[in-house]
Order: sequence, then structure tokens, then C-alpha cells
Amino acid sequence: MEYKDYYKIMGLERDASQDDIKRAHRKLARKYHPDISKEPDAEDKFKEVGEAYEVLKDPEKRAAYDHLDPDLNTGQEFHPPPDWDSGFEFRGGGFTGAGGDYSDFFEELFGQKRYGTARASYNTQFNARGQDHHARVFVDLEDAFRGTTRSISIQTPELDNNGQVRIINRTLNVKIPKGIKEGQQIRLKSQGSPGLGKGTKGDLYLEVHFNPHPLYRAEGSDLYLTLPVTPWEVALGATVKTPTPNGTVDLKIPAGANSGKKLRLKGRGIPGKVTGDIYVILSVIVPPANSEQAKALYKEMSNTLAFNPRADMGV
Repeated sequence: MEYKDYYKIMGLERDASQDDIKRAHRKLARKYHPDISKEPDAEDKFKEVGEAYEVLKDPEKRAAYDHLDPDLNTGQEFHPPPDWDSGFEFRGGGFTGAGGDYSDFFEELFGQKRYGTARASYNTQFNARGQDHHARVFVDLEDAFRGTTRSISIQTPELDNNGQVRIINRTLNVKIPKGIKEGQQIRLKSQGSPGLGKGTKGDLYLEVHFNPHPLYRAEGSDLYLTLPVTPWEVALGATVKTPTPNGTVDLKIPAGANSGKKLRLKGRGIPGKVTGDIYVILSVIVPPANSEQAKALYKEMSNTLAFNPRADMGV
């Protein structure tokens, strides 16, 4: 099997830009087109140029092809090393079809028997559904309680003609359904990549996450809230005002509760077929001794209560 120097076929240096490759292909395709060319072996040349362009126009195929060492293969029987394409991703598709059948060299590297890559004849249209896209988006926790429509900006990476990644920005109006959970996806039909031929567009899947909230942490349908309380509220028991996304409620604190105790507000979490709960974690806040009166109260407590929180530690 003969090694093909695709750059030499197209009259290009190996550092040629994508624009250089396109210009060379247009020029050579006109020169060797079998219907108009008077060049000897025009049909074979036309196919050879089409095959070279098929590889060099595709940044993924070109990068893999450049990985081969032409000095070791030109003029020799060519056999690619088993791991020649290690580390390169091939997505397939995207054939121009202008070159007709491809050589054994191309088939060995990029053909259907190796990658299941689709092929198309000059008069055949290749149809394939477009790729789905995926993106993570952040919304407010309150959106999950009420449902809303948000304007969301999406950044889509795209290869330019030089094989460089550029960012395309687009803004979509997205309906956030009531009851959506962290990590769930919203499907936007036909917002993915265009199809090939008569193929339909792919879809865009938005994976929803919540913006950091000053009060709540979400786990599934449940919310967690750390609630500051005073020493006397946990010691004596109390009913305290507690915030929820749907408004303030009264929470009963049992006497003798400690910091870290978890209390449940049933059915106050994210709505759904099974509505979540809110778990309130008590956090005892000690008032500062920042006045003579406060210092006197603490001294009285120290003398009266005789409380040692480290007794179980043997000290």
C-alpha cells in the first residue's frame, strides 16, 4: 500500500492554513474536473485531490495524519503502526463526496472498516441527524418553587477555518418548570447541531444547577437551613420565626435542644409529585460580653450553674 502525501498532492506546505487548503482545492478541482479538463489522467487526479482535501479540511483527521512521519513512509510499502491514532478523536461524517472512491491508504486510516465512517458518492446525499449539545446552566432556587421563563446565555465552541476554537454566544428564552431539581435536564428541541443532508437538527440539553443561596442548600427535593438561636431558646424551649421560600413560619424548638439538632418542616421543600421537606439545623449563638451588665450575667451563670461541658472527656 502506497503512502499518500496529501500536502504534496495539493501543492501545500505542512503549515498551510485552512484558507490555503480551501483555495488549493478549488483551484485543483477546476483544473482536473473530468467534465472540463484536458489534463492527462484528469479523473484520477480529481479523485486524488478530493481525497487529500477530505483529510486536510477536517482538523481532527489532519491532526492525526500529521502524526504520521512522511519521511519513513514515502516510496515504501506503507503499514501504519497499530497505535498511530492514539489520543485522537474521530467523529466521522462530513464527506464532500467530490472524489468518489478513496484509496487503500485512506481506507486504512479513516475508512468505514476502521471507524464505521460514512461514505457518499458524488450524486448521493448523506443524511444524518445533528449532534446533541449539552450545557450547564444556573438558576435561582426560587425558580424551582414558582416556575418561570429565564433568558439564558449559552457559549458554543466552534472551529474556525484555521482549526482554531472560537466562542459563539447566543441567548435563549428557557422555561424553567416548577419543581425542577438540581442536576435535572431541560431539553430544547432542534437547538443542537444542524443535520447533514435531510437530517434533523440535534437537541440542546441544559443541566440545571442552583445559584448559591444565602439561606438554603438543596439536596434533591429537600432543603437545609442553618438557623441561629439563642442559648435560652434551646435551654427553655421556644417558638421562633423561621424563613422558607414560601414565607415565614413558626418553628417550635424543644427545651433542652443542642446546637446541631435537626428539625423537620414537612412539605416545605421543592414542590413535585412528592414535595420535599426543609431540615432546620440549630446553631446556638452565644451573646457577646460587651457590657458590664452582660459580664455580670455570665459571672452569675458561672457561679450558679456549675456546668462543665468537658466532663465526659475526664477533664
